[in-house]
Amino acid sequence: MKSKDIRESFLRFFEGKGHTRVPSASVVPQDDPTLYFTNAGMNQFKDVFLGLNTRDYVRAADTQKCMRVSGKHNDLEEVGYSPRHQTLFEMLGNWSFGDYFKKESIDWAWELLTEEWGLPKERLWATVFEGGDGVPADEEAEEMWAFYLPAERIVRLPAKENFWEMGATGPCGPCSEVHFYHGDDITAQSREGFLQDDGNTYEEFWNLVFIQYNRDDSGLLHPLPAQHVDTGMGLERVSSIIQGVSSNYETDIFQPLIQRIADLSGKQYSGEHAVPMKVIADHIRALSFTIADGALPSNEGRGYVLRRILRRAARYARQLDQNDPFLYQFVDDVAESLGHVFTELVQKREHVKLVVRAEEESFGKTLNRGLEIFERFSAKGQISGGDAFQLYDTYGFPLDLTQLIAREREIPVVELEVFERELDQQRSRAREATKGRFRATESVGDALDGTHSHFIGYEELETESEIVWADISEGCRVQLFLDRTPFYAESGGQIGDQGLVEGDGFTVAITDVQTARGGIVHLGQLVSGEMEALRGRVSAKVNGEARAAAARNHTATHLLHEALRQALGEHVEQMGSLVTPDRLRFDFSHFAATEPEKLLQVVEMVNEKVRANLEVETFQEELDKAKEMGAQALFGEKYDQRVRVVRISDYSLELCGGTHVKSTGEIGFFDVVAESGIAAGTRRAEALTGRGAEIAVRQQRDTLVCLASRINVPFDALPDKVNGLLERQRELERSVDELRRRIASFEADDLSGAMQIEGFTVISRRTEVEDVRALRAMADSLREKLGSGVGVLGAEFDGKGSFIAVVTEDLIKNRGLMAGDLVRSVAQLTGGSGGGKSHLAQAGARDTSKIDHALAAVPNIVTAQLSQR
Repeated sequence: MKSKDIRESFLRFFEGKGHTRVPSASVVPQDDPTLYFTNAGMNQFKDVFLGLNTRDYVRAADTQKCMRVSGKHNDLEEVGYSPRHQTLFEMLGNWSFGDYFKKESIDWAWELLTEEWGLPKERLWATVFEGGDGVPADEEAEEMWAFYLPAERIVRLPAKENFWEMGATGPCGPCSEVHFYHGDDITAQSREGFLQDDGNTYEEFWNLVFIQYNRDDSGLLHPLPAQHVDTGMGLERVSSIIQGVSSNYETDIFQPLIQRIADLSGKQYSGEHAVPMKVIADHIRALSFTIADGALPSNEGRGYVLRRILRRAARYARQLDQNDPFLYQFVDDVAESLGHVFTELVQKREHVKLVVRAEEESFGKTLNRGLEIFERFSAKGQISGGDAFQLYDTYGFPLDLTQLIAREREIPVVELEVFERELDQQRSRAREATKGRFRATESVGDALDGTHSHFIGYEELETESEIVWADISEGCRVQLFLDRTPFYAESGGQIGDQGLVEGDGFTVAITDVQTARGGIVHLGQLVSGEMEALRGRVSAKVNGEARAAAARNHTATHLLHEALRQALGEHVEQMGSLVTPDRLRFDFSHFAATEPEKLLQVVEMVNEKVRANLEVETFQEELDKAKEMGAQALFGEKYDQRVRVVRISDYSLELCGGTHVKSTGEIGFFDVVAESGIAAGTRRAEALTGRGAEIAVRQQRDTLVCLASRINVPFDALPDKVNGLLERQRELERSVDELRRRIASFEADDLSGAMQIEGFTVISRRTEVEDVRALRAMADSLREKLGSGVGVLGAEFDGKGSFIAVVTEDLIKNRGLMAGDLVRSVAQLTGGSGGGKSHLAQAGARDTSKIDHALAAVPNIVTAQLSQR
């Protein structure tokens, strides 16, 4: 049975039991700051378990793309070595939200495994919660399993293994895991063997979680009013069981990809090459899914995790003698094998390939230099935590890559606490950069039970409302939940509205609005009144001018998106956006800088649609129907089954919950003010509309008029005049350089104060120059005049000290003197450092008061270096 048939039969089986088939959520969570990646099937239903939201169904089945490479679920180091672990995997799941419970879960699990898939009953085991911490043993599940399994193959295990918790508080409950015995001798199965196994002979592959308790802040458990079921089965693991192979990597999920890696590398999938091929196969799947879902390699957060994965795979590729970009070639294979289930792999494949290849090329440039530094560090017989951090910070070596290379050379990596300390300090600096941001509290508790946060802001900008919950913190910063609100909450790139909430005896200036705790939280400042007054009926009023400006920019973003697709190609996809009243920012996938003529074409296309005054229409539609209509999905947006669609005549069609103008003519004018690269394969356009664009154009015009007036030329003659002035400046600079060279040559003729050491001339002197170029010119002239000798010049300019040393060719060849060694020793006397070539080298002086002292020491330094040669 092939893996695609296993996946489909699972989903079809539960559809037959009344479950709704739901699509996988993004593997890159957009609304859960606690996670870098979706790591379990329950993530997309977390709000249901917390009682913050509901679904249109009470039974669901899905296959969820999951990543486990960070936090407590981190399988990265196991990949390629363990037969059961991957970074990216599919989790098959069936769900009950307050509907069926343990009996149906266990009955259907047994039916699927033994009747639908035909697994041998005599090889199946089950575990249940043994009880503890005031919670009784799960005898109910145990009795149900006893209907199918003998008692000796039902094992009670402690909470660590068989009690699931979402977090320190919240929904939780016992779980029951299904295991498969892989041994050759069925009669050799035993309870002792099960408990002592490392997971290879008795393999856990399906976890049935029964969510029936809620843990409060004091740690006590209380029965939930509604009981839920959450199950998770690894497709890769169950495929290896059904296909009768010893490792997930031997299934049809991985083998075609591994064989392709073998073909392109010219290596056999065996021996020392097996692990690198497994790692590459796993990692390219992980990269394909995460990049397709909007993540990008970077130096922080989830982006850093991706960069670690990519660089780890690139390092293993070198073990297959692949020193050029190699990984990107397998993105198509992943898309072709899984694109029928996860269509984003096909839609984004070109973008994924561009990102992966660009990262490979970038890493290739630094890897060789990093390896040189690694070899230098490893000469000590170990790599210290400080060394590891320098490799990470300067050369982009993730710690696990350093450990991998060290393991290959049988060198220990020690003092990891130093690495962690340096990393924490770096993170602290990053946090300091965003210090003071006002975010929504998570301490609302149960105060928000019932309906609230009804959004009416598409139609109204002012309404009477009721405060549902309020809080005030240091600095009179306020958080409010209202029963109904005209304020748009930050979403889809558009920032939250601003405005006022006024009640009896108080006024709150709203500065930000966000989604939180299943509703809309208004963040602001108490500008009059007291905390005690924050209750009752209020007037909620949005700043209409700011809303209108944001609407202009949001509609312009849609026009820009389509214009970029038409001008640059269908590969352009939105990778992020920011819509504020003042400006808009649009990140898009593209492999190179946008050519000026293409950018002009894009601007003209958008303004053409603005002048055409196209109607902007919004309507509700079923998600699948909207996609069939060709609607573009905005990056980072989580969609329900029923979605809001924004249509701009026959030009643009996108899923969007943001606010928009009624017709494009309201935008007034559009202009792109900047275009740049922000990551491999990703560009950023920044633009202005309406009054913002008008002000920018006026400022530019005023600047040009001022310049034309200053140099006394007509406005239209300004370019020619500026070009003439620049050419005149270059001529003057050349004349100055020639004058400096002559002065330097003249001063270099003066060898007074020179000493003779072992038959050659040594001179050291402080000189007065304007910059380092003049100092270098003087040093060049001095070297020509010396014949056979050594010269060191020192100077101070702009508050900094500099040295330049020169050595003639005969002394380099015959006496082994090197300018780099000489200037470094001189600079060290001032606390400075430097180096350079054998004939000329430069260094800085940290303590300029010691320049003369250092120059006086030159003869002794030369003598000492001669004695060492």
